[in-house]
Amino acid sequence: MMREFELKNGIRAVYKKNNETPRIALTMNVSINDEERLAGVYSLMTRLLMQGTNKYNNEELAKILEENGIEIITDMKQDYLRFRLLCLNEDFPKAVELLENIVNDSTFAEFDKEKVKMKGELVAELDSARIKVSDAFIKTAYDGLYYGHTYTNILSSLDNITKDDVVNSYKKILSTGKKVIAVVGSIEDSEVEKLLNQYFSSLENNKNAVKTYSVPALEEAKKVEVVKEDAQQAQILQGWRMPTYKDDDYPVMLCINTILGASGLSSRLFRELREKKGLAYTVRTSCEVRELAAMFSIYIATEPSNIETCLKGFKEEVDKIKAELVSEEELKNAKNNIDGKHQFIVETNFQQSTSMAYYGINDLPFGYYDTMHEKISAVTPEMVKECANKYFNDKSIIAVLHP
Repeated sequence: MMREFELKNGIRAVYKKNNETPRIALTMNVSINDEERLAGVYSLMTRLLMQGTNKYNNEELAKILEENGIEIITDMKQDYLRFRLLCLNEDFPKAVELLENIVNDSTFAEFDKEKVKMKGELVAELDSARIKVSDAFIKTAYDGLYYGHTYTNILSSLDNITKDDVVNSYKKILSTGKKVIAVVGSIEDSEVEKLLNQYFSSLENNKNAVKTYSVPALEEAKKVEVVKEDAQQAQILQGWRMPTYKDDDYPVMLCINTILGASGLSSRLFRELREKKGLAYTVRTSCEVRELAAMFSIYIATEPSNIETCLKGFKEEVDKIKAELVSEEELKNAKNNIDGKHQFIVETNFQQSTSMAYYGINDLPFGYYDTMHEKISAVTPEMVKECANKYFNDKSIIAVLHP
């Protein structure tokens, strides 16, 4: 059973009751409407949110959470800030009270210490060839744009970020952002609504928030090469702009993604480039979707001598799906694969609350996947071919890492 309601301040909320589940989950998303002044301000901000409040320092907060078996996580995607909690049903009032204290009264303590720690972690992450080529790919795809704030961008600006940058950015996000809350558990509906109103109805809520940043169309093909001297293999990413959730072509691209490379051993790229040609250690495709733009990409790890052969292999498989209708059986298998993955990622209350809040912050129905399922079911081979020809154009982004 799922019930939607609004808090007194207009925050959209939903409660899904899953009977006889011992733990309850809450996700609150807050829209980010403005670009950060420097790359990394928002990332540092989310790390500092758990470093103490006006009521508890970071050690006291950590101790309370541990003693009560309460998990609270703060993180961000570029379009929104996310707060999540998980606890036993009987501890929900205490958990919501703690979350409210974190949301409204974080002190952002340990600023300098956390900044040093963050820098070290980013340097370590970028030692991974896979992360390094992805960084170059995204930075090139969204050149100079907020969506292109990658690890390397953050490292270059991190020393210039001040605590005032973080505090002022958070205050602005909290005061101007649209907010949605999704709760999944097995306590009474009335108790959930009462607690959410008690602790969150005082938040400012901009129901009509719009992005002040934009993502212009990709006008030309781009290629970037990254040299990593100790790399044992080459890493290649090639991608194209694709539609976002609200576009009618999105479910078609999900099917294309699954057919080409997201279905593991049965995907076309895996069969052709790894099994038949022996070119790949790993090959896969993915869809990275944000509110204003999305990217479809193909990734492969291979011997450095095979770079051009792999790019040719990408083109052959892309051209094939543009020229020939996929079979009904292959398309049916792709649809079943998508449904199966979705069932897997919404098994728990925590996963369900995360998913519903994600749809909500994107102005979609909380039960959006039901609609998506219908649209995926309606995809035809002709639609796949048409969509492939529409998005797989000559304006691709290629990033190559090699020794």
